[in-house]
Amino acid sequence: MTTLLHIDASVRAAKNDNSSHDSISKNIAKHFISCLQNTNAIAEYIYRDVGIHPPSFITQAWIGAVFTLANKQTIEQQALLAESDELISEVAKADTIVISTPMYNYGMPAQLKAWFDQIVRINKTFDFDLGRGDFPLKPLLNGKRLVIITSTGEFGFEQGGIREHMSHLVPHLRTLSLYLGVEKIDEIASEYQEFNDERHQRSLTNAYAKAEQIALSFYK
Repeated sequence: MTTLLHIDASVRAAKNDNSSHDSISKNIAKHFISCLQNTNAIAEYIYRDVGIHPPSFITQAWIGAVFTLANKQTIEQQALLAESDELISEVAKADTIVISTPMYNYGMPAQLKAWFDQIVRINKTFDFDLGRGDFPLKPLLNGKRLVIITSTGEFGFEQGGIREHMSHLVPHLRTLSLYLGVEKIDEIASEYQEFNDERHQRSLTNAYAKAEQIALSFYK
């Protein structure tokens, strides 16, 4: 059984009066979570919808608080870091992390980037030592599995795809996943949303099937 942290990043709700406005990434993630729950694979479930309830953007004062020793921080600085402390504690607690997100302007939503900015924090999720030469940052968390669920309007963003050079979503998530302590990544992608043709329906069907397949792999 796993402690699972589920992050949804779409600004759309999973269900809307107009079904064409339903979030694809959220609904695929919901299906994946349901598959795990049906087999009692989840010991604890932690959920955040950062698309609708975004974390605070970091500020100069936030950075100042981060680089102040804990025993020197003011009450105001401690309060400023409380949100970050809570978000980091959720990541640290989780064995499995699910991030569902659409691609906005070829990258991640600002709300999801704000979540990462609150979490990738010195002496919390990484440390810094110039003795390591040109790679002084070292992640402090480890042993986690990440499931990335994406929805895109176009297609061909995968490695070798016709738009690989335009994809700043999954490559960015893969890079930042190191600071979540991720050691294994599964990817589920729905494409062609803007085309709304048989290719989109096929991609969507395949995404739901892959969600089921990955859920089953938790027992292997």
